[in-house]
Amino acid sequence: MPAMDSWGTARPVVYWLATGIVAAELAVGGAWDLARLSFVADVVAHLGYPGYFLVLLGCWKVAGAAALLLPRWPLVKEWAYAGAFFVYTGAIVSHLSSAYGAGEVVVLTGLAALTVLSWALRPVSRRLRAPRRAGGAVMAPRPGSRV
Repeated sequence: MPAMDSWGTARPVVYWLATGIVAAELAVGGAWDLARLSFVADVVAHLGYPGYFLVLLGCWKVAGAAALLLPRWPLVKEWAYAGAFFVYTGAIVSHLSSAYGAGEVVVLTGLAALTVLSWALRPVSRRLRAPRRAGGAVMAPRPGSRV
């Protein structure tokens, strides 16, 4: 039983550590994208993306970082987690496809893993609630149905 107690104490610490790293990378990376720093623009150009892509990515990264850190809005958090995961896995595929900066794939893989870890460990207050019926009963999926 002590293992459960220690995990119960460690869980929020691991959650906030993973969330903090992901949110910090999104915020800093988004700010760099919006500032169109030359080394960031060079990487994006080498990967074959147009320059305006930095503005699009930058806006969504900064918004995603805010969504992960601010309380409430669990649906927006779900979108932010999905967006971060898409950004990191898309960057992995882009780097591998262009054979550019293969060393960055390790970092990007770590960030994708931290995103999933943060999502999996998020507290109940940061999760979507199960849909309810008009009478207040929680709707459960029917046996054999795909969810």
